[in-house]
Amino acid sequence: MDALGLSELRHLKPRQLLSQVLNFVLILSTAFMLWKGLSVATDSPSPIVVVLSGSMEPAFQRGDLLFLWNRNLELDNPSTPGTQVGEIVVYNVIGKDIPIVHRVVRKHQGPKTPLHLLTKGDNNYADDTELYARGRWYLDREKEVIGSVVGYVPFVGYVTIMLSEHPWMKTALLGIMGLLVIVQRE
Repeated sequence: MDALGLSELRHLKPRQLLSQVLNFVLILSTAFMLWKGLSVATDSPSPIVVVLSGSMEPAFQRGDLLFLWNRNLELDNPSTPGTQVGEIVVYNVIGKDIPIVHRVVRKHQGPKTPLHLLTKGDNNYADDTELYARGRWYLDREKEVIGSVVGYVPFVGYVTIMLSEHPWMKTALLGIMGLLVIVQRE
């Protein structure tokens, strides 16, 4: 019990314990506020995503951390460039909750129709029409695309992949972090 520092908990006064718990809550709320602030700045519900498969190799590897941008795309004005063929976008298919990172291979937009995109993974043989919602041949840029990739950090996202593939690791990590915050002395 002493190896984990749990005996320290018995010696903490209620005021010290409350202070440590509040510090832990402050850390979590700060991280949440930073995420939401980044979401507002990038105009994307998920400004940072992790590549989950090898469909975009060699451009991106599994575990790469991608930074997205969704501002100044001029979706309503067909005379401005907006999303271009060759651009890498991240989208969510309606009814599914997994972000997909693929390259735009075709786009079309009429004077009164929204921008539609056809995507494909660099390492895939076929385009993504099989991944789209039933009866859909294109993505609606405004409704389904989360953002365009503007930068990446290689392999940093493997931590996220490990935590999602092994849920017990997430619980253990949060428990250890909470315990360390409570046990630490100022």
